[in-house]
This record gives sequence, C-alpha cells and structure tokens, in this order.
Amino acid sequence: MLHGHDPFGRFAQPSRRLFLAGVGSLTASVMLPRLASAAGTRDPRLVVIVLRGALDGLGAVPPVGDPHYAGLRPDIAVEAEGEHAVLPLDGFFGLNPGLTRLHAMVARGEALIVHAAATPYRQRSHFQGQDVLENGSPRPDLATGWLNRLAGILPAGGQQISATPVRGLGIGATVPLILRGPAPTVTWTPTEGDTARADTIERLAALYAARDPALEAALVAGADLDQLAAQTMAGGTTIDATLDRAQRTFVQLANATAGLIAADDGPRIAAISYDGWDTHANEGGGTGRLARLLAGLDVALDGLRTGLGPVWSETAVLVVTEFGRTARENGTDGTDHGTGTTAFLLGGRVKGGRIIADWPGLAEADLFENRDLKPTLDLRSLCKGVIAELFDVPERLLSEVVFPESAGVRPMRGLLT
Repeated sequence: MLHGHDPFGRFAQPSRRLFLAGVGSLTASVMLPRLASAAGTRDPRLVVIVLRGALDGLGAVPPVGDPHYAGLRPDIAVEAEGEHAVLPLDGFFGLNPGLTRLHAMVARGEALIVHAAATPYRQRSHFQGQDVLENGSPRPDLATGWLNRLAGILPAGGQQISATPVRGLGIGATVPLILRGPAPTVTWTPTEGDTARADTIERLAALYAARDPALEAALVAGADLDQLAAQTMAGGTTIDATLDRAQRTFVQLANATAGLIAADDGPRIAAISYDGWDTHANEGGGTGRLARLLAGLDVALDGLRTGLGPVWSETAVLVVTEFGRTARENGTDGTDHGTGTTAFLLGGRVKGGRIIADWPGLAEADLFENRDLKPTLDLRSLCKGVIAELFDVPERLLSEVVFPESAGVRPMRGLLT
C-alpha cells in the first residue's frame, strides 16, 4: 500500500500510502573536471558510503507503527517510548537513537531515508551481494564498478568542461570494485610514522621524469594527495571519545574525504567503506552493538557536512549496504542475512525531510520468503536518480553503461534541488 507523508510538515500529502517523508577505510575517489550548466557553474560532488556486512534497516529506521514489528523482535526492537526510544520522524517510522545528528539533518531538510530497498540480488552471500551492489548489474560476475563507468562517461549532459582529465584516486591498499575499470585510478594509503621528505620526493620525481613520465606524474600526484589528506585528517568534526578504534578511524577518514573533495583541485567522486555490520549476535535495539555502529556513522556523516563547508551545497552523500537482515531476531539477540534494508541520501542539494518507502508490512504473509523485509524499491533507482540530477546524465546512459541491464528501472525523480 502506498502512502505519502512528510514528518516535518513541509510537503503536500498525496492520497496514496507512499512514505514520501517520502574496519572503516576510505577506499577510493575519482577526480572530475568542473561541470558548467546553463544556469551557471556547478561543481558537484558525490560520496558513496558502503556499509559492509549488511545493515539492519529495521534497527536503523524502526517501523514502530507497524503492529507486527515489536512481536518479531521481543528483545531487540527499538521502543517507541522510553529512555532509549526512537528519534521520532512521522509516528510510523523513527530513527535509531544512535543517529542524533542524522535526525537533525532530516529535520533541516538535508537528508532523506529510503526504506524497504534492495539491489536485484536475492541470495544472502556477503561477497556476491557486495559485488552486485558495487558493479551495478544484476549479476555478481561483472568485473567493473558503476562509479568507474560513471567517471568514464562524464560529462554526459553536454556541459562545457575544463581540460582537466578524469582520473581515479583510491585511498586504501586496493581499489574497491565500485571504482575498478578503464577510467584511470591511482591509490593512496594512510601511513603511520615518518613519511618521505619533500626533497626525496623531488629527486625521485626527477629520476622518473627522465625514464617514465607517467610514473613521475603519479608520484607527484600521490605526494600532493598525501600532504592534503594529512592536513584534512587532523581537522573535521570532533571525535567522540566513546567510539571504539574502528569507529574513530572511520570518522578520521571521513574527515579526510571532506577535505579532499572540498579542495579546488581535489576529487569529485568518493567511495568509503565502513565494515562490521554483520550483527548476528548482541545486536541490541536502542542500545548495544548496532546503536554503537550507527553512532560512529552518525559522527562521520556530520564530519562530512561540517568539513565540506560551502561545498556541502554541491554534494550528495549516498549510504548503502549489500542487503538487509531478517525481520525476526535470532537466538543470540541478533539478526541473520536478509533482503530489504535502508539507504540514506544526504547533502546540501537534497530535498530532505522525507522517508521514501512503499511499505510492504511485517505480517507473516508479507515477509519475503517468510523471513525478510520484502524489498519494494530498487536501490538502482535511487542511485540513478541522484546521478541524473547531480551530473545531468541521460537515462539511456544510466541504463546501458552505468547500470547495465536496468532499462526497466526508472530513476527516482525530485531527489535534489
């Protein structure tokens, strides 16, 4: 059943039941030229955060208004009222109390939530699920990523651009699948301890210039990124002392992402991985393992917003995961691999304050394979909509190149200003 609702009262109410109020590592970025539109110059940024391990959408955005929710999770349901109750949205959905900063962004109209969504993948292997999520196809065997293919076709909407070549930047030991492909990519890895002195880099660059100009260019670019990333990792949002080491690392790398993509000559597309979401045991509800993971994500998202400064107005941040988790809790106060889940979209251009969900219900007859939240929205539709509006990419290229074999999946519209 479809229903339209705006939890903050800014949007007209449609008559149908669509809810229109609707360990971490910085892995990769892509350098893009600036795009100029007819209305003026735009310099858009896209950040994709992949939550590896399968986010429990029913724990992150609990449907406390569904009469079957609490009964499926007697020990880990987030309560509608009480000390660790949901952060209210519209009376039906709420946010996990670990997401206080995101809740404020939704209230300000800078974030929206997509629920009961999934990729085309319907099995429950983390590896295959992540492959489908990152390669953008219905099959796990495609060896290139949709962000790389996006970089390869930009500019796609006929804008005038600078002469700066499109090139990929990976931050981490390897380039993730989402950015693998023919578009040029270079990697950068945060280091501990002493790094090479500037004069050493200059001598190496001079040596490479005489023998391999391409290698010399890569060395210089890497050194520049190393310096910029070191500066930005020291800034950004204040890191909560209650976060564990993995969470603090992710927050620091999100701070670095903000500094890198905010720079005039920095990357314009970034992908970040945040591991640890496989909550088979001790997941908890308003407190516990999931709430702590969400708190780390919450601080990192706020760090992106504050670190980007005025560039936030040109940025879209997508938070996605490979699949959801079972509707019922298991015997160890956790959840197992599922299907439908939640995604988030944030940014200064986002038409936020909404939850987008064609809610299937949690009655036993409504569950997917009698165990999971049934997916009713294709995650590719969200991704396509963001790309189309952010970079002016035609729908044909989205369906044939960026997300192959997806002609029947139409882009969501009206996501951005």
